[in-house]
Amino acid sequence: MLIHSTTVAPEWVDYNGHLRDAYYLLIFSHATDALMDAMGLDAAGRAASGHSLFTLECHLNFLHEVKVDTRLEVWARLLALDAKRLQLHFGLYREGDTELLAASEQLLLHVDLAGPKSAPFAPAVYDWLATQLAAQQGEPWPEHVGRVIGLPPARK
Repeated sequence: MLIHSTTVAPEWVDYNGHLRDAYYLLIFSHATDALMDAMGLDAAGRAASGHSLFTLECHLNFLHEVKVDTRLEVWARLLALDAKRLQLHFGLYREGDTELLAASEQLLLHVDLAGPKSAPFAPAVYDWLATQLAAQQGEPWPEHVGRVIGLPPARK
């Protein structure tokens, strides 16, 4: 699902004219905010429930350079869900294009802010997530999910 759109601002690019590493994460963070809004954990939902999402783990893959003024879209794919956690994949694309520019796999935890401590999703939030997950089950598994960082073993 298309979850977020933005344009690369001049202050986001580095000395090579490319989007800085930190701004990829910022874009994906804004996509998480948009997902929270869609699932009912917007500002009003967080205030009413006292619950939010915390990021437990994030893996970023930088696949192609992105330049200033590029119009971008972030597409979300829900991968797995349990009572308290959501695993998802974000894909970053040029607006209207199918070439994947960057990918982020994330694990999010539903949290009761009064603790803070983990807490089960509210039934309405869980049902929304489960419906989205079921609707995406027929899609191909994203290539960059489950990767680990490391160099291949040295040849002898």
